[in-house]
Amino acid sequence: QVQLVESGGGLVQAGGSLRLSCAASGSIFNINAMGWYRQAPGKQRELVAAITSADRTNYADSVKGRFTISRDNAKIMVYLQMNSLKPEDTAVYYCNVQTRLFDYWGQGTQVTVSS
Repeated sequence: QVQLVESGGGLVQAGGSLRLSCAASGSIFNINAMGWYRQAPGKQRELVAAITSADRTNYADSVKGRFTISRDNAKIMVYLQMNSLKPEDTAVYYCNVQTRLFDYWGQGTQVTVSS
């Protein structure tokens, strides 16, 4: 059974930094991409950043230049370094792994940025 576990969320002041980590356990084959999504209260879940098996990255316009996604293929982990955080970055952040056949999600980690 595949499980994704996020860590690294918390409360930080505006301008601060956090690093999210996502560890995958279980048998996952043919990973196409790994990424981070977020959902703020009353809003739809949105893509924050993604990285493909070819190490191509994609970022939401709102986080470009502030967030960096990276991955460790051997450990099946994905990271999100978040710098210059803003109150509007407050949300639950979800780890996502897309394979050829399945789409896996973590349970989410809360990120709260105070002004």
